[in-house]
Amino acid sequence: MKNWLLLIGLLLGLAGHARAQQARQLSGQVLDEASGQGLPGVTVVVKNTTIGASTDGSGNFSLAVPAGTEPTLVLSYVGYLAQTVTVDNTNSITVKLKTDQKALDEVVVIGYGEVKKSDVTGSIVSVKEEDLKKVPAANVMETLQGRLPGVDITSAGGSAGAAVNITVRGNRSILASNGPLFIVDGVQYNSIQDINPNDIQNMEVLKDAASTAIYGARGANGVIIVTTKKGSAGKTRVTLNSYYGQTDAVFYPEVNNGEQYVAQKREANRASGTWTSPADDAKIFTPLELQAIANGTSTNWADLLLRNGVQQEHQVGVAGGSEKTKFYLSADFYNEQGLFRNDDLNRYSFRANIDQAINDKIRVGLQNQLTYYNLDARRDPTNMANKINPLSTPYDASGNFVNYPNNQAFLNPLTDERADTYVNNTRRTRTFSTAYLSYQILPSLNFRSNLGLTLSNDRTGIFQGQYSIDRNGQINQASYGTGFETNWSWENILNFNKTFGDHSVNVTGVTSLLTFNNEASLAQGRGVPVSYQQFYALANSGQVVTSYTDLKRSELRSLTARVQYGFKSRYLLTLTGRQDRSSKLAKDNQVAFFPSAAVAWRVVDESFMKDFTAVTDLKLRASYGRAGNYDVAPYSSQSLLTRIPFSFGETSAAGYGFDKRVGNTNLGWEISWTKNAGLDFGLFRNRLTGSIDVYETLTSDLLLDNNLPSTTGRGNIIENIGKTRNRGVEVGLNALALETPDFRWNVGATWFKNNEEILELGGADDLLNNRFVGYPVRVFYDYEKIGIWQTDEADAAKAFGQKPGQIKVKDISGPNGVPDGKITATYDRRVLGAAVPKWSGSFNSDMSYKGFDLSFQVFARIGQMINYEYAQIFDPQGIENSGVHNYWTPENPSNDYPRPDAALSKSTMQNSLFGTTLQYRDGSFAKLRGVTLGYNLPKGFLEKFGMGSARLYVQGKNLVTVSKIDNYDPERGGPITTPIPRVVLAGINLGF
Repeated sequence: MKNWLLLIGLLLGLAGHARAQQARQLSGQVLDEASGQGLPGVTVVVKNTTIGASTDGSGNFSLAVPAGTEPTLVLSYVGYLAQTVTVDNTNSITVKLKTDQKALDEVVVIGYGEVKKSDVTGSIVSVKEEDLKKVPAANVMETLQGRLPGVDITSAGGSAGAAVNITVRGNRSILASNGPLFIVDGVQYNSIQDINPNDIQNMEVLKDAASTAIYGARGANGVIIVTTKKGSAGKTRVTLNSYYGQTDAVFYPEVNNGEQYVAQKREANRASGTWTSPADDAKIFTPLELQAIANGTSTNWADLLLRNGVQQEHQVGVAGGSEKTKFYLSADFYNEQGLFRNDDLNRYSFRANIDQAINDKIRVGLQNQLTYYNLDARRDPTNMANKINPLSTPYDASGNFVNYPNNQAFLNPLTDERADTYVNNTRRTRTFSTAYLSYQILPSLNFRSNLGLTLSNDRTGIFQGQYSIDRNGQINQASYGTGFETNWSWENILNFNKTFGDHSVNVTGVTSLLTFNNEASLAQGRGVPVSYQQFYALANSGQVVTSYTDLKRSELRSLTARVQYGFKSRYLLTLTGRQDRSSKLAKDNQVAFFPSAAVAWRVVDESFMKDFTAVTDLKLRASYGRAGNYDVAPYSSQSLLTRIPFSFGETSAAGYGFDKRVGNTNLGWEISWTKNAGLDFGLFRNRLTGSIDVYETLTSDLLLDNNLPSTTGRGNIIENIGKTRNRGVEVGLNALALETPDFRWNVGATWFKNNEEILELGGADDLLNNRFVGYPVRVFYDYEKIGIWQTDEADAAKAFGQKPGQIKVKDISGPNGVPDGKITATYDRRVLGAAVPKWSGSFNSDMSYKGFDLSFQVFARIGQMINYEYAQIFDPQGIENSGVHNYWTPENPSNDYPRPDAALSKSTMQNSLFGTTLQYRDGSFAKLRGVTLGYNLPKGFLEKFGMGSARLYVQGKNLVTVSKIDNYDPERGGPITTPIPRVVLAGINLGF
């Protein structure tokens, strides 16, 4: 045995000696070429091997290389150009790295131009192509949720093709739109969901007045600039992107099952004195219900309705060209099958971008986007399914469909799934074309003309059968509606750019004309004789209900000038002025002027910063500017006529009178003034970068829908009254946390807080619309629930006209400003909370190891209140089904829900016994937004098949939601219709 051990030891020693003979130690130092200082953390790798090292704090490194070879080293470091060095027989080398000026001079797209990132004076966030691919989605804005400081993005629902809600720095307006302006390839385009994320090269989000002022009124709520991909000279490149996934409704609360329903109904009748024991069941349940109880019947109607859905997308892109002609082509198919049957979306999109150099001075280009939608929308059945008796079943003993299960009032929630019972189909074709001509008049003077056209054609057909949910036994109804939209834009841009020694000047002038034309028609009839004709044969209907056509036109004309001045690229100034004229406003108030000014100081370039080597970038920014909003319906300044049917005896006649809405002949602009101060920084050769912004926006002359006294005989008028204020802080950080030859870890975080507040409403608080001075635009105003009256509080409850088991609310005040022992609407209601969060934030992590990559994102909205729809599913009589609530009984003295009571109707509880207080919840949540695991196949392997790149990945979206509400995703804001789904998918990206 000892001989064997000796032999093994000898062999190992020889092997180690052989390895020592086959390798040599190579040492070196990596320096900054400009300063001569050692660079720490530089990655040094022997090309085509896994041998590598990192430099120490002085820039030194050491590694073992194969003996007898001349290895090639690849050196890389953030902020520096990668360098390749071939080593001869020497064992010590010195390498000097050059600063990557291209990285430092990254170009940022701004309104009607672009500047170096270092020269930006406004508050702008850039998003690159790789960030857009991290969370595949039909709507590109969904992929950016939580990644943009100051931009609040939430899902509007879980139905197929559901939109997203977007606000930039809070809600300024009350009536007018708060959504941002989208600029695609230089032209306004409102339908961002048409743009395939795979076609986007980069995006910029402009937030402060200095950045958005050049768009005047259109940029009042922020601007999102989208630049689509272009071709480049050289080899034609082909990309294929495909994924397929399934969805499920993992976050959906359940209502009572059969046993729980029976228990609540018994308790309700015990409270009213009708029921004392199961021997009394015949008094409160029908014979069919008694049989169902005996059989243990319990129908989960939501389970019958919800299904696993599908999301899939398949896209091909081709890019290439020559020195004069460049092109990019793509085709995309997106399909989503929602969580309900008959909730399906098919989207087909095609893009063709062409750029042509006519000569050295003239370039022309054309960008075309064609999108076709085929959408089947489902009338959400959950409201009925959550209330219907769980003791009933959708089919009888023979398997026949039952319209009214258990012979009760509720229609079968599955009814719309039957053939020719319910159809809601929309077909839409939208064409978005932009063309440009660029003429380089002088080396420093350029003229560009942009022409944009949006054509949209859509048709919506709806058929509601007699036993559809909407008609509920009434005669069937069908409608056929069409829409035609034609929007033109023509903008001419003159740009002068010159550098004089230490001085740089950029002057931009713009003329702009936008026209908006919308036509609509609707025909509606009842009594379609043959249901399979659906909405295609309205002439056969027995009754014409509606015949309607409509035309709306408006235009916006603008003149703009901007001056950007820089001294030594260190002291920067931007001045902008824009005049807009909107046809939507009153004749004498159509024109407004929107100026802004911004300054920036690149502190890092000052001589006193040279000793602070850890600081790579440091810039201070400040801006102040004016913006406007005119986004109300056309003709709001005019009083309109409306048709009033009446009769002379037995003869029908048509008359006309003024519409309920009164036109405002003084209607003017809503004005916002924004102040912004910002700091951009980079540390440790930009391994840590970030920005901090503080802002305030004051909006006055709000476009507000004001209700008129009923004595006027009119309804409402849009006026310029009221003020709002938004103040906030935004922080964005990005860090290269760790980098080795094989491993790289990048993390990012955002945090932003916006305080939204109404300052004036043109008078007293607006109780009718829940608007209050000192609070955000969307708040919840009601009594404050403090529990349930308990048995030992019977006397106290009686003083308020109540009894144990009923909702107890807080006696806040009285006529004298102190609690008066009474609960009155005037004195005892208050603002309970707001629908906007107190702060939002996210954390992103991206790791890669050799060919593998793993990324995840956590997103949070904290401090928002929601009106939780599930909490309202409570019938005190026990007739309708209820949620699984912890209600009060003498044996269960709960403080959550009141005691069921068959003598108390649902409307009485809601309106007289404070039932509305049950619905408010803290909607704060944190969500694991997405997790992606990918693998990039080795290039050597791919070259055998003529491929340049191939990546396989799996991903989960909406995997985990943490909140104070069980089985619910509060991102929706309260509704439990069309829940937001969890998505698990697999995909592939190929490049040739």
